[in-house]
Amino acid sequence: MGSVQLDSGVGEVAIEVIPAIDLKGGRCVRLYQGDYARETIFSEQPAQMAVHWERQGATRLHIVDLDGASVGRVCHWDIIADIMKQVQLPVQVGGGIRDLETARRLVALGVRRVILGTSAVEDTSFIGEAVAQFGEAVIVSVDARDGYASTRGWKKPTSVKAVDLAEQVVKSGATRLIYTDISSDGTLGGPNFGGIREIMSRTGVPLIAAGGISSVEHLSRLDQMGVEAAIVGRALYTGNIELKKALEVLHAR
Repeated sequence: MGSVQLDSGVGEVAIEVIPAIDLKGGRCVRLYQGDYARETIFSEQPAQMAVHWERQGATRLHIVDLDGASVGRVCHWDIIADIMKQVQLPVQVGGGIRDLETARRLVALGVRRVILGTSAVEDTSFIGEAVAQFGEAVIVSVDARDGYASTRGWKKPTSVKAVDLAEQVVKSGATRLIYTDISSDGTLGGPNFGGIREIMSRTGVPLIAAGGISSVEHLSRLDQMGVEAAIVGRALYTGNIELKKALEVLHAR
């Protein structure tokens, strides 16, 4: 199993639980199965939400600029910068990062990891360029619907199998992946364990899982599979998973 050292120095948990802050229209929202028309607003103050998750014991935050992913450029610079000022946690950001200058600007803000999605699918050479500049700060996100990769804010389907894409981006230089099952995302219905297992077996790099995670049992099973981290969104906002208690249970196990 992977092992993550808590920044607080209180010990180790085997799987890192990363709260998601998805930005749309300046708010913290969650989509249902990646559908921009089916959003739930959870906070008008994303930075306050970030502080809340830090206080609950989060060791990292996952920020996605949904508007940026849709239009192809980061749209929420001010909010991202505000979050960086308000919390001491390492932060990873995705959504609309289509060139090295955008990645460089985020890193200059203090963002620890930049997430490439569409840009990595449409131009795999970009991965190598980004890794050459930013090293392990680069993560590639493989977003799948029914086993096939989707791009441009999950709106554009492709004919590329997600597992084939995962293999390809690793060959191009990616050293860490995020795998999101879009059909599971926001449903609380459980992650796509089969898809996660297949990508892990085909790539051999650290994997962060996302989509449908809604219980400590899901987190524990992912932990047993060797998943490095889990991005959790709706389940934290609805209370299906209480972050502080979940971390205590996982640590005890």
